[in-house]
Amino acid sequence: MTEPASGRPGALGHVRVLDLTRVLAGPWCTQTLADLGADVVKVERPVTGDDTRQWGPPFAMDERGVPTSEAAYFMAVNRNKRSIAIDFSTPAGSALVRRLALESDVVVENYKVGQLAEYGLDHASLRALKPDLVYCSVTGFGQSGPYAARAGYDFIVQGLGGFMSITGERDDLAGGGPQKAGVAVADLFTGAHAVIGILAALTHRDRTGEGQHIDVALLDVQVAMMANMATNYLATGTAPKRWGNAHPNIVPYQTFEAADGWIIVAAGNDSQFRKFVDAGQRPELAADERFATNPKRVENRDALVPELQAMAKTMSRDEWIRLLETRGVPCGPINDLEDVFRDPQVLARDMMVEMTHSTAGRIRLPGSALKMGGTPVHYSKAPPLLGEHEEEVLRDWLGQGG
Repeated sequence: MTEPASGRPGALGHVRVLDLTRVLAGPWCTQTLADLGADVVKVERPVTGDDTRQWGPPFAMDERGVPTSEAAYFMAVNRNKRSIAIDFSTPAGSALVRRLALESDVVVENYKVGQLAEYGLDHASLRALKPDLVYCSVTGFGQSGPYAARAGYDFIVQGLGGFMSITGERDDLAGGGPQKAGVAVADLFTGAHAVIGILAALTHRDRTGEGQHIDVALLDVQVAMMANMATNYLATGTAPKRWGNAHPNIVPYQTFEAADGWIIVAAGNDSQFRKFVDAGQRPELAADERFATNPKRVENRDALVPELQAMAKTMSRDEWIRLLETRGVPCGPINDLEDVFRDPQVLARDMMVEMTHSTAGRIRLPGSALKMGGTPVHYSKAPPLLGEHEEEVLRDWLGQGG
């Protein structure tokens, strides 16, 4: 657990971002920009703030072990930002946000299509005042098309965009059927795509002086991230199906239950398969004509997999991993998050960081995945209290106050 020094400016230390987002996709985007050094000011509703401030339990514990009012969900996507509370549904509030936008390089928002036009905070209104502004809109379905007016939710988009059609156990097995991911993958991928678009737009602005509108939609991102599964369909006209934790073209390439937990075995060739069954003292399986080659194993998976599962039960998870790693068979555990944040590789890569929070004291957060040699990610500001930085933002950006 480390808290890197914050004295060196980040890669985006010259960039100001006005954050008009809430919940997950938009805040994930702006947190990434903040991690990279951008000065991100998060505009929140007075009194209640971002919806996720109330999304608990769990809430962060203070140093006495007493829960605070700071939701862990909010903390996941709002570090390194400053918070100001403004009601922009009022004329004075919208005028103040507009002034902040004119001092920004980037505005990121995730309101319904057209909603911000009522307050003069939409792209067209702000571009007329600041032509070099980079303005990013994050929505469920984009600024155009028949679904544009719909509210977008990650769960719905996982289904609509095809992800759940290939995720989950096979329909002919117990527990078969569609399954969503355990985290909001459409939201998180959309936030990452928004970062990519913003960085590209900033590069274009720096070359030409021109700003632009970036239109990022959860459904678009979900369809794009289907990647090879999408091209499999487009090439053949046949929609891929669910295989659970198995692989349609490789056997064994799946999970097995060991004596005390679960392991993943990814035997990508015949040699690795032989080493796997040798480790389990079942060499006769590799000698069996039905299982000798991968095409045969795929053809006869329903006969082979129960034998491998019975073999897996003969040893503990750690015993299997130790044996298979020494033999060069790709494998790994299925960790819960307690295991993850004890893992020496995770800790060595600074994927758990400590920060000092205004009310909760020392808190732990997942670290950034970005490792940059010249301009490293800094963790300089814990997730803010609602409106915590009003005076300093108005001073730093607008020159108000002492």
